[in-house]
Amino acid sequence: MKIVILDGYTENPGDLSWEDFEKLGELTVYDRTPMDQDEIIRRIGDASVVITNKTPVSGAAMAACRNIKYIGVLATGYNIVDVEAAREKGIAVCNIPTYGTAAVGQFAIALLLEICHHTGHHANAVAEGRWQTNPDWCFWDYPLIELADKTMGIIGFGRIGQTTGRIAKALGMKVIAVDEVQNDAGREIGAYVGLDELFAEADVISLHCPLFPSTEGIINKENIAKMKDGVIIINNSRGPLIVEQDLADALESGKVYAAGVDVVSSEPIKADNPLLKAKNCFITPHISWAPPESRKRLMDIAVENLRAFVDGKPVNVVNP
Repeated sequence: MKIVILDGYTENPGDLSWEDFEKLGELTVYDRTPMDQDEIIRRIGDASVVITNKTPVSGAAMAACRNIKYIGVLATGYNIVDVEAAREKGIAVCNIPTYGTAAVGQFAIALLLEICHHTGHHANAVAEGRWQTNPDWCFWDYPLIELADKTMGIIGFGRIGQTTGRIAKALGMKVIAVDEVQNDAGREIGAYVGLDELFAEADVISLHCPLFPSTEGIINKENIAKMKDGVIIINNSRGPLIVEQDLADALESGKVYAAGVDVVSSEPIKADNPLLKAKNCFITPHISWAPPESRKRLMDIAVENLRAFVDGKPVNVVNP
């Protein structure tokens, strides 16, 4: 069995091992693959197993590479694969649904705490000597925010949303949430409400929902108008959940006090993304998922997905 990994670097920049994949077949690993259809097809070649993170695998690539039997996605989202074409050709597509729950929830709160305290800025100010020459025993350049007794509104209250909610609750926040599926685990953390109620009541809104037609652009000027003045918005789920120009305008006007985003509509971020110049917008380069503990968990699940497929008992199949 020939296995090709099209873009392995972000999953394993050298601190993990591909050896468990090597035990399953003849392995070729590319750190990166250009977004060029011909090159993608060339690199897949006669492999029966394709592993990808963000390199697209189109129906045309599947038609050209007729040996493909299995496509493994090194992520939860799988929109880079033409799953319908794969279904028609009998190709199993498997994703990694649960590897980053703790890391992503933690990072959502990290973005929020940076907005509340600007720790990076103030640490740099000390390193630049400003505290040494300050006439007072302390100083701060931005308003500092205490989160206790404020309301955290979470859109998407699955595993990651609930993890974020538990941390927010531990900080003394009231938690409200929107989700089509409601369960007792969620009720132990906070209250389920309607979307408009969440917009009206939340001091902080954190996005943890999948990207569906119903959620694309859910943060837009119409919904921002329903929010409290000075709301904080956090997104480390999917970039297209936000209409970026609308959020940038709301940041400039002060309707939204600040935003923390780890994802944007097109990645890597483009130079003309309006959030780059928006006031009080903290942007990180899609790293919520990236602690080594999380990536090792992802690697282990990816291997188990392939092993289960080889054994005739596939799991985490997104196109059954």
